[in-house]
Amino acid sequence: MSEALFEHVNMTVTDPDKTASMLSTLFGWHVRWSGASKGAGYTVHVGTDTLYVALYRPSPETGVEKPEEDGSYSRAGAVNHLGILVDDLEEAEARVLELGIKTHSHQTYDPGSRFYFHDEDGIEYEVVSYA
Repeated sequence: MSEALFEHVNMTVTDPDKTASMLSTLFGWHVRWSGASKGAGYTVHVGTDTLYVALYRPSPETGVEKPEEDGSYSRAGAVNHLGILVDDLEEAEARVLELGIKTHSHQTYDPGSRFYFHDEDGIEYEVVSYA
């Protein structure tokens, strides 16, 4: 069997441009593409040259419903968090804190250390380092 690689994830957010800017600032990513998408919506692809996050906003008529905090952990079919691998965990956390975002659940266990944060849409990110 040939190797399969994870290429992207698509998430619904209230403001794709704002979320893309946050992710670019935090992780050194760049916008790969943006434009009209499914159902008169709007999408921004942000990431590296090979991997990305697709940030989707439905049409203004449809709107975006925000879930309860940590609601994903009790709802089948939900994504609980995105794991972002970094070389320097302290530097990454400093960038998160500089944006006024609170971090939580700092943990160290084999094979590495991690912390978590939520963006303004309630999406949870795990930032992990194996260094």
